[in-house]
Amino acid sequence: MALSTNRTVNQLLKPLTAAISATRCLSSDSTSIITVESSLPFTSHKIDPPSRAVETSPNELMTFFKDMAEMRRMEIAADSLYKAKLIRGFCHLYDGQEAVAVGMEAAITKKDCIITAYRDHCIYLARGGGLYESFAELMGRKDGCSKGKGGSMHFYKKESGFYGGHGIVGAQVPLGIGLSFAQKYSKEEHVTFAMYGDGAANQGQLFEGLNMAALWDLPAILVCENNHYGMGTAEWRAAKSPAYYKRGDYVPGLKVDGMDALAVKQACKFAKEHALKNGPIILEMDTYRYHGHSMSDPGSTYRTRDEISGVRQERDPIERIRKLILAHDVATEKELKDIEKEKRKVVDEAIAKAKESPMPDPSDLFTNVYVKGFGVEVFGPDRKEVRATLP
Repeated sequence: MALSTNRTVNQLLKPLTAAISATRCLSSDSTSIITVESSLPFTSHKIDPPSRAVETSPNELMTFFKDMAEMRRMEIAADSLYKAKLIRGFCHLYDGQEAVAVGMEAAITKKDCIITAYRDHCIYLARGGGLYESFAELMGRKDGCSKGKGGSMHFYKKESGFYGGHGIVGAQVPLGIGLSFAQKYSKEEHVTFAMYGDGAANQGQLFEGLNMAALWDLPAILVCENNHYGMGTAEWRAAKSPAYYKRGDYVPGLKVDGMDALAVKQACKFAKEHALKNGPIILEMDTYRYHGHSMSDPGSTYRTRDEISGVRQERDPIERIRKLILAHDVATEKELKDIEKEKRKVVDEAIAKAKESPMPDPSDLFTNVYVKGFGVEVFGPDRKEVRATLP
């Protein structure tokens, strides 16, 4: 039986002690309130930061753990598939950054929009996408979420408010501003999260879009996923001011521990409320990727292996949630390991099924180029006559 309880934990990573009872205190599907403190304080620019006290529940903690375990396993499997040449082209993996995806999703609804760059697999999963459609797309199969046409960089799920998956550095940000303009024009009480990396933070189009959003008080939230390396270039080598949450100048900003799913949830909830009332805000998620920039990058030539292992040991987002679950006696270590084993099985099954999906028909190359009924038709005996149909 679940017990109604309010608990305040001074440290997110509260160690287990011998005083913890062997009896289960909280059911894993309980919605009882647990109050924890974010791992680090929020750092703000031109705005008062939100409270570090974050409300969660056993059910939410278990959901975070399950979702992040699935994401992590998917990305590790994608690594293997790429090396086996079943995934071709570019492939950018998200392992290490999972807390941003699950924390953001916990604070919003599917009516809110998300648009991101090419490290998009786990954002797609968080928005409700399936493993089968993910692996089918990665392998260029017809049943993929973009019908095998997009590959790793162009996942898409419009019905859940996920608008990609974009390969041009920074280009998704002005598109996200456009989505937020549509939301305000339609008088919707929803927001758009336009995500980009620290490597895109110096793009001129980002500042142009931000200026428009500020002029028109659009419900836009710019999210800089700062994993500290733009491809192989450390942030301090590329940015005179790597305090990305301050880059908006006249737009308020917030720096968040992007390895803490609960801190991300709190920040995104705060940002959504602000954007609906006051216009744009910037969130800088301090995060880290374990893999290289892409599969062609070993990720160890510009940073040390000790640095990577140090982040894994001290800041890993899954381990943080695991320790919270154990500290509150929501589940046992064995139960959590069983969940991870089940996720491996689910991922393997999705891969096996995706391998059976057919390749797109060659004629599909000519679809989705123009809006149906419009476009350019070439005709005549020498195919040099052109007839255009415009809206």
